[in-house]
Amino acid sequence: MDRYHLTAAGLLMMKRGFWFVVGLVVTIILLPSLVLSNSIGEQGIYADRLRAEPYNLLGRKIAIGQVEIGRPAQFGYDKVAAWQPPYKLAGVFFRDQIAKPNTYLDNHAAMVATVMVSDDKKIPGVAPKARLYSGAVGSLRRGGQPEECLTSQNIARQNSGDVRAINFSFGESLQRDQRQEPKLDGQALLTQCVDWSSRVEDVLYVIAGNQGKGGIPIPTDHFNGITTAYTAKREGKFTKVDFANISALPVGIGRSLIKREINDGSRRSINLVAPGNKIELYDLKGKLNTVSGTSFAAPHITASVALLQEYGDQQINQKNPHWSLDSRHHQVMKAVMLNAADKIKDKGDGLRLGMRRTVLTKDQKTWLESDAYKDPKIPLDMQMGTGHLNTFRAYQQFSNGQWSAAESIPAIGWDYATVTANSYQDYALEKPLKANSFVSITLAWDRLVELIDTNRNNLYDLDESFQDRGLNNLDVYLLPAQEDNNNKYTCASLSDSDSLEHIFCPVPISGNYKIRVQYRQQVNEKEQAFALAWWTVPE
Repeated sequence: MDRYHLTAAGLLMMKRGFWFVVGLVVTIILLPSLVLSNSIGEQGIYADRLRAEPYNLLGRKIAIGQVEIGRPAQFGYDKVAAWQPPYKLAGVFFRDQIAKPNTYLDNHAAMVATVMVSDDKKIPGVAPKARLYSGAVGSLRRGGQPEECLTSQNIARQNSGDVRAINFSFGESLQRDQRQEPKLDGQALLTQCVDWSSRVEDVLYVIAGNQGKGGIPIPTDHFNGITTAYTAKREGKFTKVDFANISALPVGIGRSLIKREINDGSRRSINLVAPGNKIELYDLKGKLNTVSGTSFAAPHITASVALLQEYGDQQINQKNPHWSLDSRHHQVMKAVMLNAADKIKDKGDGLRLGMRRTVLTKDQKTWLESDAYKDPKIPLDMQMGTGHLNTFRAYQQFSNGQWSAAESIPAIGWDYATVTANSYQDYALEKPLKANSFVSITLAWDRLVELIDTNRNNLYDLDESFQDRGLNNLDVYLLPAQEDNNNKYTCASLSDSDSLEHIFCPVPISGNYKIRVQYRQQVNEKEQAFALAWWTVPE
């Protein structure tokens, strides 16, 4: 078994007059070809149900992006491609320019693209009809975070500025960061760039979450997107957080390095986990490789956005009630996918929200044993975030539509709204909740990062920087319907360091309840936009 990994300072080599990227940016494990692991089916994320009738969702007309050191080959454009890849690309770029043929081709990028948009029958992608724009950063010997930011901005502006999600299966090491004594505090240029771009371009960034033990942590300390870890199979299903992810608080040997390479302070990094162990994918020559890493978990999430957004656009075009352009916001996608994640397998009575698997940490613990379950100030489990991606459950969460605080809300739904400082929004559930049933609630909003635009062209340029204006503090509560005292909550999420809150708790007694979004502390703007998703079990 050949194991190797390289950091984001990916190497370039010359072969027959063409540049190829050979440096990978997360741990990749090459194994002998095994039986196809169907990570998009019931073993993994259940996306195959959405591809079939009656849903027939393939990501049509939805643009997604990819930023890496190199890029996939485009058939007919890159003449050195030895075969016709099982995917079509909407555009290929080198930084902020159209890529020249046969340059910066990369096996790693090709395999990541396969996860997202392959239309091969044996190795199907999650969203084969999505429009994938791929950007190569190129040799980092002559660049770094500024060039990575420039490339990201360019991808976010493709498709007439309508790219719904961007995949980062690469990252930067702290050793290459230009700051004095750098740490994962959200202040690296690329991290700030991701949070600025997500807000300005309204795009969901999905970041491969390699932290700890000399990983590639920047920009895993971002706030406004999703950072993922990866799972391996146990008893035929992806359920176990795998070894190469961030795994624990910094203790013991190597404590100093690991402490610097996980998020500074109390904020957790991982938001969601997805399949990433022993995934079979095509390289540039059409050869099947069996690979592992967070690189291949992230594109499962990115491409799932395309399926959900295709459905949302259908509802908007048909002018269906409880649908609006709000469904396109990146905060909505984040809240929906995190709230619909699998944690604990349902027993068949629906009390655990129909979840399809029990997810285990590396030390064999479930979400119910985590500090996130027990402490309202901790919204995310250290290893699994809110749980495992289930794209079909995300569809169920999303498809119930948008419901505002001005009306009684159904058992499942979402909203995009604003709340004013020192105020709150109450969402009254229209039906009583069933005793001993679980409630899942996720609240997501943005850190405010602004561009210091010295030439006033409204674009990031290589010599420019960003200003972090901080994070307003929001909380979320589940309260009895007649209760106004926040301290008498049934459940709550009260983190003071993150841009999301998450509740997963049982309802002790049957009765009427409401969800409260509280704007507790103003740091920048008085009005704060947020997305809210909820899943409950009514009587």
